[in-house]
Amino acid sequence: QVQLVESGGGLVQAGGSLRLSCAASGRPLSRYAMGWFRQAPEKEREFVASINWSGGTTAYTDSVRGRFTISRDNAKNRVFLQMNSLKPEDTAVYYCAARLGLRGAATQKEYDYWGQGTQVTVSS
Repeated sequence: QVQLVESGGGLVQAGGSLRLSCAASGRPLSRYAMGWFRQAPEKEREFVASINWSGGTTAYTDSVRGRFTISRDNAKNRVFLQMNSLKPEDTAVYYCAARLGLRGAATQKEYDYWGQGTQVTVSS
């Protein structure tokens, strides 16, 4: 079992930045590929970014590429999502997820463990 806890969300003005953190416990994070997803009000949860077990391979949805950066620190059992140039349409609850295996994935069903989410609100 892996427990995931997100933090770092909050209210920010458009153009601002936030850094989300996901702390893992229960198993070494190095055994898992990780992903970030988000769910806006009245919308389906969607893929944001993923990172492989070592941090050497990342992937992003088109709407955040160039603005968001996913990274990880396996020694500290943490995954991060640096979000720059935030837009009101980035407003959502952000979830981190763990997938047992080497490679990241963009579909929710590929992930085995989920955090409770952290709210990000971007004002215009």
